[in-house]
This record gives sequence, structure tokens and C-alpha cells, in this order.
Amino acid sequence: MRHLAKARKTPVTILAASIAFALQMASAAALAQDAQGDQGQQPATGQDKDKVTELETIQVISTYRASVEKALDIKRSEKGVVDAVVAEDIGKFPDTNLAESLQRIPGVVITRDAGEGRNITVRGLGPQFTRVRLNGLEAMSSVGSSDGQGGTNRSRNFDFNVFASDLFSQLVARKTASADVEEGSLGATVDLRTARPFDYDGFTATANLQGSFNDAADTTSPRFAGLIANSWADGKFGALLSLAYSERKTLDEGTGTVRWAGGTTNGGFNASSPFTDALRPDVYAPRFPRYTLMEHDQKRLGVTASLQFKPSPDTTFSLDALYSKIDAQRDEKYIEANGLSKTGGTGKSQIVVSDGVVENGALVYAELDNVDIRAENRHDEWTTTFRQISLDGEHRFSDSFRITGKIGTSKSDHDNPVQATVMMDKLDVDGYSYDYRGNPNLPVFDYGFDPTSAAGWNLSVIRLRQNKVTNSYDTGQLDFEWALAPSFTLRGGIQAKNFGYASSERRRGPSETNVPTFDGGTTAMPDDMVELASLSGLKGAPGTWVVPDFGKIASLFGILSDTGTFALTDYVASNLQVGEQDRGGYLMGEFNFDVGSIPVSGNVGVRYVRTNQTSTGIATTKVGSSTVYTPTTVEREYSDVLPSLNLVAEISPDFLIRFGAAKVMSRPPLGSLSPGVTVSVSGSARTVSAGNPLLDPVRAKTADLNFEWYFDQGAMLGAGLFYKDIDSFIQNTRETHPFSWSGLPDDVLAGTSASASDDFVFSVPLNTPGGELTGVELNYVQPFTFLPGFWKDFGVQLNYTWVDSQIQYLKSDGTAAQKTDLTGLSKTSWNATLFYEGQRFSGRVSATNRADYLIQVPGTEAGFNSEADGVHGQSGTTMLDASLRYRINDHMDVSLEGSNLTNEAQESWVANPSLSLPLEYSQTGRTYMLGVRYKF
Repeated sequence: MRHLAKARKTPVTILAASIAFALQMASAAALAQDAQGDQGQQPATGQDKDKVTELETIQVISTYRASVEKALDIKRSEKGVVDAVVAEDIGKFPDTNLAESLQRIPGVVITRDAGEGRNITVRGLGPQFTRVRLNGLEAMSSVGSSDGQGGTNRSRNFDFNVFASDLFSQLVARKTASADVEEGSLGATVDLRTARPFDYDGFTATANLQGSFNDAADTTSPRFAGLIANSWADGKFGALLSLAYSERKTLDEGTGTVRWAGGTTNGGFNASSPFTDALRPDVYAPRFPRYTLMEHDQKRLGVTASLQFKPSPDTTFSLDALYSKIDAQRDEKYIEANGLSKTGGTGKSQIVVSDGVVENGALVYAELDNVDIRAENRHDEWTTTFRQISLDGEHRFSDSFRITGKIGTSKSDHDNPVQATVMMDKLDVDGYSYDYRGNPNLPVFDYGFDPTSAAGWNLSVIRLRQNKVTNSYDTGQLDFEWALAPSFTLRGGIQAKNFGYASSERRRGPSETNVPTFDGGTTAMPDDMVELASLSGLKGAPGTWVVPDFGKIASLFGILSDTGTFALTDYVASNLQVGEQDRGGYLMGEFNFDVGSIPVSGNVGVRYVRTNQTSTGIATTKVGSSTVYTPTTVEREYSDVLPSLNLVAEISPDFLIRFGAAKVMSRPPLGSLSPGVTVSVSGSARTVSAGNPLLDPVRAKTADLNFEWYFDQGAMLGAGLFYKDIDSFIQNTRETHPFSWSGLPDDVLAGTSASASDDFVFSVPLNTPGGELTGVELNYVQPFTFLPGFWKDFGVQLNYTWVDSQIQYLKSDGTAAQKTDLTGLSKTSWNATLFYEGQRFSGRVSATNRADYLIQVPGTEAGFNSEADGVHGQSGTTMLDASLRYRINDHMDVSLEGSNLTNEAQESWVANPSLSLPLEYSQTGRTYMLGVRYKF
């Protein structure tokens, strides 16, 4: 871990304690049960190829062990490398959303937002490289941030916290490509499936009610999930409705520095400072040393509905609908020495460093005079609504030929109408000090005054933002399957997708520092216009400080009313729209044959796709003091031919070797495609700062080799090797090209002295050199049925992943920087679950680990952005969850679940080979859930 020294539990210690806890609980419960043997064993799965079609219907199963076996059935029957989670893994595990369920899969790690899973990274490839399909249709969802380190999603990332995991019956991660799976993924294609009525045998109704308690927020919130399904007319017609509702309140407490700057940055400290070491360029001081307090209040509703009609044994129609909505409010409160980041005579250059301590190149302790202090209160309100409806149809014309079709539409609307911050400043403070020596995550601040008093503060900034993001997909596809021979089936199909993305942001411009006055005509903060912010679980100094009372100030001045001083006409707008029309088709042969005594099966095929892309934004041209805004649209087209091969050799009935190879592609991040630019012509200086709508996709060649031994019922030992040769990466660079290279219309230059043939310096995202990615996955699943007594009711799931990559990064001037891992890549990750399934009592404990990973390369500040390997990174985590369940009778059980039981912190840092310094640190507390489930 890159950080200043600190103490933390090791994964081995945590896991050992978890296992000991589970063993103790299970032993006590087992001794109390009647000696009645197993609750029931599932039948052996075998190797019958007909099992593939049976897996299309996922039954709600009664035990965790049975669900593990069902997931292995899915993995075993596929031609490619696949991992799955089925209903019991989700519905009875302490996972609040899909990302937290997916992290149980080998090679999948997650990022969290206010303690809840938001995005996934698969085999070291970040969220933008993963495609998600809901009931077979590609979809995207975007939400806002729930903590201070996140933000509104304006990329191709899928935000999994839109959905409660209770709505889904099956998750499948497809790690290798095949021609019948649509393009767009370098990491994995994740298939999410909601329940359908034909999944159940007649009438089924289930309800689950829980109370969720978060110890940091010290609040209890409700969670409910229910499902009702039935079929009629001898199984020809069925209907299903499911609902999940939850409320969630969290308290995120932490500290931050934002960045670290050398002693000469922003003009440097005052040259008369007695502590002269602080003036050195290679001695770094924090830019915003502060405490943070964030309160998040969220309500999430999800509904699925499904109708199925089977007029004959050869024909089936399925109509599926999915709706989800999140309403969230967030309040952030800070106190910080913002003077350390200011430029000019009223900023850093006025600060006198009277004393300090330098350790390893960092000014970890300092006593300062003439420091500006700021306290702020930010209030956010946002809503995300997701809708999808799809119609599937299948008809079998004969035993050898069938067609399937699908049409559907989905839309995700994220609206963040309120993102407002009120700030107050106290200027030229003497006697301020900060101290990072004891614990860098719990610094001690002395402000030189009483931070709980309103005296001396002045209203300084009213900042307003608004954000909207909309993603939509319209999809239609038609496929056929033709068994030409007992050992060969030809499959093919065509697909049309229309994707739309629109992002807008409005913000109050430079006038945000023009603030109204209180009674008396001053900006001095009255006593009744402030409130106290207080840390509870995080022990630091000071633990309490004063901030502006947002509600009262907003009401007094009408800052959210769109009238007067704060009218929307005072906003600066930024807009981006991207439209993509994807037209594709595939042809694939599925085969099986024998090599000697070894059965071999697989598929080989090719997929062709043509992408027509239209990007629209605003070009801003600055000529002297004049600014011209020009709507700009750029169109481009590209196509890809993507061959793929998957082979499975059945060395013995229980030992399989898989091989996969393919060419894959992932379309560029949406935010990078903006044609919105700032073109500046000043004398001979010609610059363009922009997105790049002409970016090529990220393309790669991939290969996988997997070994799987299904040595017992519900047991598997596997090892896999994977390799990806990534042709290019996308990074912001500075390069010189003629203006015509941009693809922008020539009229953007109207009124300037420049022409389209002139050279401009472009600061834009470009396709840069890529690199190789290699890795290993190990997977072990074992129910302990071979053990005597109650020990036979235990089982274990273990997996481990190692990934390495070497990507060439560039500095801001376009020259080569370091060659290192992809951002978001953890070199190692592992999952461990110990479960117990008795007649009435069951329990599980699970630990999930990911190692440190990079979040920015190169780093931002001087000294962290050169070939000296400066980076920003995120520390690894080990999350511990547990679940206990007691079956009262065949219809009712009660449960006690817990997540993040060790209160694992999130922390980021900035580092180069000789120095590592903290950026952000936060804790969100433990969550406990007590519930009752009833099945009719």
C-alpha cells in the first residue's frame, strides 16, 4: 500500500476471524437440530448436452448450495469462459445491489459510492470496457454521486446501484467473445435476467421485509422485496410481478487534501517565512487540508413485470418490463485552509510559515500566519429513472430449424437540478497549524480561533450547478438456428441498435462570488445563519465546526428560485449529444467431433458491425476579448470485422479444457467524443482545447485457456490464463495539426485571421499506444459432503485473480511518460465464502479483496506528472459480509445479515517513487439487516 505509515488488519487476519465466527455459529446450531440428515440433495448434473436448453429456465431454489450447483451447471454447459450467480446467491446474501453480487465472480472487482457498489472492473479492465445486457438488450444507466469522490456518470459505465439485486434471477459474466454476442466489450459482457412466470411451477408468492441499520448514520431504514407469479391454461399463459423498495441513509466521514503542491507552486509561500524549507520546490504541502462530513439519503424503487404466452409447444412469446427509480439528497460540509491553493497576492504568497516539519519530502506539520480559511455547505438533489420494455419471440419450424426475435427499448434519465454550495470565509488568520505526523488520515488542525463560533465569517461564494444525462437504446434483432447435421449447427442473425446520449450542464459563471448582503448591508454571517457540523465515528481534531446553514440562506435569498440575482440567465451552459446507429450481423457454426477418444465441441464465427456516429456540441471561439459560440456537429463512420473461436475438449467426463480467441472492440468514452471546443486565436498563437469525435474504438486481440475439473457434485477446481493485446488506449494529449484535421467546420474560424490550413496546437483526447494485459484466475468450489456429522453441511467458495498490464502513458506535452498498469486495475483480487446449510439453520461469511489500483496517470502536480512515475491511486480493500438464516417452517424464515463488518475505509493517495501522500479518506460504517421472509 502506498501511503504514509498506518496500521491496518491483514486479509489473513480478517478471513481467519470470519471463518472462526462462522464455524462457531454453525456448530452451535447443528447441535441443536434433530439428527435428520441433509435437507435434500440435488440430482447430478452430468454432461448431457441437452442440459443447455434446460438452463434457460431458472427455478427459485431452496438452498444456497443448490444455487452454487446451478451456477456451475451454467458455467459447465457454455462453450466460452462464463461465470454466473443465480437467485439464491443474490436474494439471501447481504448485497444491496448488483455490483456487490457480481464481485463474488472471479476477476470482478467493484468501486463503491458512499459504501455501496456502483461500477465493476473485469480482469483489470474498467467499467467503460464492460457491456451490460438486461433481458438480452444492451442498456446503460447513469446516476449522480453519493459521496465527495464520485460524480455524474457521463461515460459508457453502467451504474449498477440503479437496481436492487432482488429484482434479478440470474447474472452471467461472459469473459470470452463469441460471434452471437454483440460487440463493445473488452472486459466482459454481463447478462442480467429478471424472473419470468414460466420459471415457476404454478402459483408462487414471496415477500421479504428487512430493517437496515447503519451504525455511522445511527439510523434504521426499511427494505422490502416481493414477487407474485402464476400460470394458467395448462401452462400456456403466465404473468409475474416483482417489486423492491429500499431506503438508505449513510454518513460518510473523512479527511482530504485534494492535492499536494511544491513550495514554489502558486507563487510559493511568502519569501520572508522563517521556516525556509517550506519554500523549496521539492517540499510538498497540502492544498486543501480539511475534514469532510457527507450525509446521503436515498430511496430506491424497482418493479419488474413479465407476461409469457406459449400457444403451442413450438412457439413462445415473452413481454418483459423493468422500471427503477432512485431519489437522493446529499449534504456535504467542509472546513478547509483554502488559502494554500490560492494564487496571487491574497493567496499562498501571503502565507508566512513560521515553523514546520519535513518528512520524506512533505511538509507534514506547519504553523502558518495570514491563512484564508473556508467553511462550506453543499446540497445536492438528484433523481435517476430507468425504463425498459422488450418483446421476445421464438418459433421452432422443425426439429432442426428455429428462429428467435427480439425488439425493445430502454431509457435512463438522470436529473440533478440542485447542486448548490454556500461558502463563507475568514481571511488572514494567524496561528493556524496542521499536523499529519501521527496518522495521515486523521490530521490535527488548530485554526487559531474557535471553529464553532460564527464570529468573523463572511459569506463569500454561492455556487450553483445543474446536470442532466440521458441514455437510450432501441434494439431489434432476428436470429436463426439450423441443425444441418447431428454434429453441426449453423447460427446467424442481424441486429440494429440506435443509441442516444445527451448531457447538459449549467453553472453560475464568474458572478458566483457576487453574493447578497444581510440586514445592515454586510456579508458578515449572523449567528442564526450558521449551523454546526460534527464528526461522530471519525476521531479527529477539531471534531466540530461551524458551516453556513444552507436551508436558511437558500430561503432568505431565493438562490434556487430562478429569479433575481440567481436567474438562470446567469448560467454558463455546456451540452453534448452523441448518436450512434449500429448495424451488424453474424454467422457462427457450432460443432462437436472426437479427437481419438476425446469429445471436442465449440463454435467459430465472425461478427460484422458498422457504426455511424454523430456528435454535437458548442464550439467556443475566443478572439481577443470577444467570444463566439457556434453549434458544431461532426459525423463519422467506422466498421469492424470480429472473428471468434471457442473450443471445449472433454478430456474426461469431469475434466474440461477451454480455449478462446477473438478480436474485440470497445467504443470510445462518451465524454471524449464531444466536438465542443474552445478555439483561441491570439496573434500567432492558435490553440484548440476539445473533445475528439474522430476517436477510434479501443481494439484488442484476446486469448483464453481454461482448465476445469468437476470432481464431485457441486464441486469444481479451475485455473485460467488470459491475454489481451490492446492496440491503442485513449488519453488527453497536446499535438500540432492543421485545423482541418479536427473535422470542425471552417466557419468556426470566421472573423479570425486563421485559415483551415494553419497549424493549431490541439489539447485533445487521442488514440495513443496501447499494450499487453495478462492474467491468471483460480477458482475452487467444494461442499464438504464427504465429512462426517454436521461438518458435511459446510462448503467453501474461493477464487483468486492476478492481472498485469503495461500501457504507455503520455505527459501533457504529448511526450512519453511512464509505462504502467491501466487505471482501475488491481493486480490481485480474491473472494472467499464459507457457507453452512443445515436443516433449519444456515449461515455464510464472505471476504472480498482487491489490491491497490491507479486512478490517474500521470499525476496532476509538478513532481507527480513526469517520467518519475507520478500517479494517483486508490488503496485496496477487504470487505467482510455475513449472513445468518433460520427456517421456522416451510414457509417462513428469519435472517440477520451484515455488510462491511470491519468498517473498511476508502482512501486515495498521490505518489512517485520517493514520496507517497494522502488525498482522500472516508468511512461509511457497518450495515446490519434483520428480516423475515415468507413464501406462500
